[in-house]
Amino acid sequence: MSEKIRVEVMQDLEVLIPRYLERRHKEIEQFRAHLGAGDFESLRIGGHSLKGSGGGYGFAPLTKIGGTIEIAAKVKDTAAIEAALAEYADYIQRVEVVYV
Repeated sequence: MSEKIRVEVMQDLEVLIPRYLERRHKEIEQFRAHLGAGDFESLRIGGHSLKGSGGGYGFAPLTKIGGTIEIAAKVKDTAAIEAALAEYADYIQRVEVVYV
């Protein structure tokens, strides 16, 4: 089993984080469906949104992953999107939140 990724998040976000992470799990599947359908515009928009929200909630790697998806969608780089989605899924599965 892969090691957990420990992320410290401000205590005042504790009520928001579980739902935020639940949405990310669902979003991965939506992104995969968009990719399968060749819907690069939805991937671009979704990547941009992820890029904007990740850091705000304390998950800086999601900002990077979202940016990668956004840029790759603009040029229809399927391989880069697939790699970013694999990284996204791995991160979400391994992340462990600690409130400080």
